[in-house]
Amino acid sequence: MTTLSAPDVPFLDRRSYDPGVGRPSYERRQFTNSHEDLSPEARDLAMAIDEYKLVHRRRFITYEEMLSVVKSLGYSK
Repeated sequence: MTTLSAPDVPFLDRRSYDPGVGRPSYERRQFTNSHEDLSPEARDLAMAIDEYKLVHRRRFITYEEMLSVVKSLGYSK
């Protein structure tokens, strides 16, 4: 019978709330890393979505959440 030994690599707890622990040095974006090539209206939407994700600690958002961001900007059907 063999026993498992601890790996040589230290354990990295990715569930940590410390932003400096276990996360890459860059933030992955759901859509793009830059808003430079967007129209002013699209840039406003992109920045509003980024703000929503920061406030709600979300990396990716659902369509319902995106709809709430769009409505918060004053758009309606």
